[in-house]
Amino acid sequence: MRENPGMAADPLSDLLQLLDARAVVAGGLVAGGDWSVAFPGAEQIKFWGVVRGSCWHVSDEDAAPLHLVQGDVLLRIAPRAARLCSDRDIAPVRLADIRGDSSDVVTRVGNGDNFFLIGGMVELGEESERLLRDVLPPFVHVRGDSVEAEPIRWLLAQLLQEREGERPGRTAASAQLIQLMFLHILRVYMATAEDMPAGWLRALNDARLAPVLRLMHADPAHAWTLNELALASSMSRAAFAAYFNKVAGVAPMRYLTEWRMRIAQRALAEGRVPLARLAESLGYASESAFSHAFKRVTGQSPTTRRRRIVETPS
Repeated sequence: MRENPGMAADPLSDLLQLLDARAVVAGGLVAGGDWSVAFPGAEQIKFWGVVRGSCWHVSDEDAAPLHLVQGDVLLRIAPRAARLCSDRDIAPVRLADIRGDSSDVVTRVGNGDNFFLIGGMVELGEESERLLRDVLPPFVHVRGDSVEAEPIRWLLAQLLQEREGERPGRTAASAQLIQLMFLHILRVYMATAEDMPAGWLRALNDARLAPVLRLMHADPAHAWTLNELALASSMSRAAFAAYFNKVAGVAPMRYLTEWRMRIAQRALAEGRVPLARLAESLGYASESAFSHAFKRVTGQSPTTRRRRIVETPS
């Protein structure tokens, strides 16, 4: 079996690498007394971490408000408007109205400072956002007192230290901490979710499919057969095909093709690798066979894709 030196046999790391998530600190909120702030819907995936105090998170599209306490983290996947408040009956003020033209990254509302929240943002391309929103609920709430949240509590404390300190490189350090927090939130969700929808994240979390995905990710150029993959899952060929489709939402060979095309999209974005060489590295006998598969999955040819990447301003 050929090894792929560009990817480790760790499918979640592979996918996160190809998602090319860029994390930035979005700011903070200090509040006290009676207060309520309305946040607009945002296209970016955001998180809120409660450093001090507690609040309610209310979304008009949510049946049940969430009570966030110190140590809790909320990953906001859906671009929905929401409000944070000390009491759900308090009329909210708009974030833009209290922030105004201030350049301070920390917004203040109400009287006092018994509540403090740090916010972060995960910037993704349109395709990457769709991949995440297809497999995650609108909000992922990680409770600070849970065993799984221990690394997140540590990361939140480190973020606070970076914000309050003046050490060189604090912006870069904060971005890396948010990146790690994003990964740990996904891990907690994978470990605790009861009704995860069919998709790649559920497949990565499935004990019977994990060894299969490791094989495909470690060597995407290999001409995998259903028999080989079924053997890795310790299932019969028919049972494996049906189970994979149920958990991943696609057939095994469709998953393999889509994974190859994600690698191809990244390669096209990063450099001028010849299409023939790229096709060979992904297991295609010819450039035309690769181009046909790429267009079938992405809706455009590799040449068109590369041209649009070059023409799009950075």
